[in-house]
Amino acid sequence: MSHLPQDLHDIFPAAADQLRHLKETDRHFRTLADRYAILDDEIRRSETGVTPAMDDAHAEGLKKERLALLDQIAAILEGEKA
Repeated sequence: MSHLPQDLHDIFPAAADQLRHLKETDRHFRTLADRYAILDDEIRRSETGVTPAMDDAHAEGLKKERLALLDQIAAILEGEKA
């Protein structure tokens, strides 16, 4: 378990320009990216004790949602390359 934020630019370093472009021009992509950042921050803050710990079921649900968002973002980035 990493307590470091998982910024999209860190996860997809080769797609930095693509991420920036999509965030600026694609409202759906920006919504996904913003939701990912909010979830990642919420999970990290709970794991590090900055905010009260979540129950396991709630934490697991947030982590699954974060992973689903990452899958959607990766698919969009992959589709843009094609």
